[in-house]
Amino acid sequence: MKRFTVFSMLLTVTALVLAACAPAATPTEAPAAPEPTTMPEPTAMPEPEVMDIVDTAVADGRFTTLVAAVTAADLVETLKSEGPFTVFAPTDDAFAALPEGTVESHLLPENKQALTDILLHHVVSGNVMAADVVNLESATTVLGKDVAIKVDGGKVYINDAEVIITDIETSNGVIHVIDSVLLPPSEEDAMMDKTIVDIAVADGRFNTLVAAVTAADLVDTLNGEGPFTVFAPTDDAFAALPEGTVENLLLPENKQALTDILLYHVVSGKVMAADVVGLTSAPTVLGQDITITVKDGNVFLNDTVQVIITDIEASNGVIHVIDAVLLPPQ
Repeated sequence: MKRFTVFSMLLTVTALVLAACAPAATPTEAPAAPEPTTMPEPTAMPEPEVMDIVDTAVADGRFTTLVAAVTAADLVETLKSEGPFTVFAPTDDAFAALPEGTVESHLLPENKQALTDILLHHVVSGNVMAADVVNLESATTVLGKDVAIKVDGGKVYINDAEVIITDIETSNGVIHVIDSVLLPPSEEDAMMDKTIVDIAVADGRFNTLVAAVTAADLVDTLNGEGPFTVFAPTDDAFAALPEGTVENLLLPENKQALTDILLYHVVSGKVMAADVVGLTSAPTVLGQDITITVKDGNVFLNDTVQVIITDIEASNGVIHVIDAVLLPPQ
């Protein structure tokens, strides 16, 4: 037993010696933390460059005639200058509504001053936003003549032109889009010297209507004092009637039927577009009513005949252009 105890002690001592002589354990280094990835700085997007009034009109595409007129009148540099300006800009359709040949005539070099006057009558100094326009009763144009401003039924009118788009901001002012051309008083006076018949003859889109009025002996009536409101079908509107209808109506034996059709297009009084939209019907000179409806911003007579151009003023009334012939109820 004593020998076992000594043997155990020797084993213990030997183990301690071996442990003391063993090489020290090399500590294991922890793996290095990964370097953080540097995110690239975001690239600043350049602000879109705001164009001036002229460049905005050119880029838009609805103002081809206006741009041509501004160029012919040598007003490009003026309307590209610092300003600011407020421009009431007629669309191409607005210029197209003028009597035929009017635009072409004003673009001739000899009519440059008249063209310039018309264009400057569409420009007001300063940056007048729509919220400010509605609080005005008039504004003085760069031409030096005033335009009247009114709000009717939630719509804004400059003289008789409706503002259809507002607040197109540019680098040197603002554009408001209008649906007809503003004529300075001298130009308006010249137009107002013409009767309904004179305007229809000069326009060029109403040859069939003029022939019908002549055949029905209504020229003197529609050249009279009036005032009259005429819903005037274009030549295309008459051409859309069944083949032979117009030729048949122009025969002397059908004069009464032709007269009835024409008088069904005439309303007593001067009823402007702003008034028409507030009506549901109107009595014609024939004594029979036409119905009036407004659908999606468009005006229709008898449900299907659309008014496509409004407020062509004459000395004895006003013309509204329609796309089909109105036929009296039988």
